[in-house]
Amino acid sequence: MTWEYGLIGLVIGIIVGAVVMRFGNKKLREQRSMQYELEKTKAELADYREELTNHFARSAELLDNMAHDYRQLYQHMAKGSNDLLPNLPGEKNPFAYQLTEAEADNDQAPVQMPRDYSDGASGLLRGSDRTPRN
Repeated sequence: MTWEYGLIGLVIGIIVGAVVMRFGNKKLREQRSMQYELEKTKAELADYREELTNHFARSAELLDNMAHDYRQLYQHMAKGSNDLLPNLPGEKNPFAYQLTEAEADNDQAPVQMPRDYSDGASGLLRGSDRTPRN
């Protein structure tokens, strides 16, 4: 009888093991496939980011060159306008504003930053120039 129980247990164990391996192996394959897809997607994203960074770096370089060339063209036109039309009044001369050498060498023209305050007191802080309320 022990012999029979051992044989039945072995057969049941083999059947349960085969069923577990069949379903467990499928999930393992799916997990490995998903892991591979994830790593592939991460590599593609890293390549795309590098390509995007290189694109914008090159674009910035080209824009900087273009700005420099436009500054040189403007200076040339302004100098020619002053040399060829010396008697033209400033308001009629389209090139009346000339960049100084410091501005021409700088990457950006000087910009007056906006202030977030006024010159004098305003509102509740005015003080003595208010008329008293009755």
